[in-house]
Amino acid sequence: MIPASIPSPPAEWASFSIGPATIHAYALCILTGIIVALLLTSARWKRYGGNPDVVWDVAIWAVPFGLIGGRLYHVFSSPDAYFGPDGDLSRIPRIWEGGLGIWGAVALGAVGAWIGCRRAGVRLAAFADAAAPGVLLAQAIGRWGNWFNQELFGAPTDLPWGLEIDADNPNFPAGADPGTLFHPTFLYESLWNLAGVALLLLLDRKFKLRGGLMFWLYAAYYTAGRVWIEALRIDDAEMITILGVTQRLNVWTSVLVLVVSLAIFAYLSVKQRGVTEHSVYLPGRAPVGTDNDETVHAAADNGSGTDVQSSDTSAGTEPGRANLPETKDASGTPASAGLAPEEPRESDPRN
Repeated sequence: MIPASIPSPPAEWASFSIGPATIHAYALCILTGIIVALLLTSARWKRYGGNPDVVWDVAIWAVPFGLIGGRLYHVFSSPDAYFGPDGDLSRIPRIWEGGLGIWGAVALGAVGAWIGCRRAGVRLAAFADAAAPGVLLAQAIGRWGNWFNQELFGAPTDLPWGLEIDADNPNFPAGADPGTLFHPTFLYESLWNLAGVALLLLLDRKFKLRGGLMFWLYAAYYTAGRVWIEALRIDDAEMITILGVTQRLNVWTSVLVLVVSLAIFAYLSVKQRGVTEHSVYLPGRAPVGTDNDETVHAAADNGSGTDVQSSDTSAGTEPGRANLPETKDASGTPASAGLAPEEPRESDPRN
C-alpha cells in the first residue's frame, strides 16, 4: 500500500474509440494547448493594435511546421527506438505515442510563423512577443499528455508526490521494483510553465516588452527550468560529453539556448532604450488610416524642451489672410502685416 503518491491513469485512458476512429489522450492535450495558446495570442495581438484574425492565418503555417519540427527533434535526440537494433522506422510518424522535442517545434515553428507573417504583412518579432505566453501555456497543458502515456518521469523518489508507473508498462525502468515511485517531471515542467505564464504577463504589463524582448525572456525562463527538470529524467536519450561532463542532449541544448537568450535579451534591451512604440506591421503593409509605425515619437526640441507643433492653417483665419501675423496701425486697429489698409465701409465709425 503506497501511503502517498500521484497515481497514473489506467492504460485504457490513453486512448478511446469513436466508431472507426481512435482518439489519443496525448493528442487531445496537445490540441487543447494549441487552441488555448491561440486564444491568448489573439487577445494579446489585438491589444498590440493588430487584427486578431491574423493570428489564425499565421497559425495555419506555424502549427504544422512546429509539430513536424518537434517530432523530428525527438526522433533524432532519442534515436534508439527508431534506428537502434530493435528500432522501428514505422514509429516515426506515430506522434500519438508521445515524443515532441520543444526545440525542434520552436525552430521549425518559427519558420512557419515567418512565412505566415510575411504573407499577412506583420513583423515576426511582434508576433513572437504576442505568442510567447501562449506557447508556454500550451506547453504546460501538453505535458499532461505524458501523464496519460505514463512517460516523462524521473529517478526514483520517496517524496509524497512520487509518481506511480504500472510495472507492466513498457516505460517502466528495467530492474526497478514494482511499486517504485518516480519524480513526476511532467508535473514539474507543467507547474514551472504555468508560473512562467503568470510572470511573463505581469512583466509585460509593467514594462511593455516589445521588439522581441518578450520572446527571448520566454526562452530564457523556460530553459532555466528545463535544465534541472531534464537532469532528473532517466528515460533513454542521446548522451553528450563536454569538458568531461556527460549529460543528456536536451540538457546541453537548454544550457546553450539559455545563454543565447539572455545575451539577445540584454542586447535588445540596450538597443531599444528610449523606443516607446513598435509597429506590428511590415513597412508599407499597415492598413490604410492606421497610425502604426516603428519610429520613436520623440519631441522636437525648440530650445525650451517643449514640443514644436505645426500651426493649423485651416481654422481661425479669414479667407485670404493666410494666418499672417497681426499688427496694429496708429489708431490701434488691427491690420494684417504686409497688406494695404482696408477701405472703410459705410458702417465703419471712421467714415
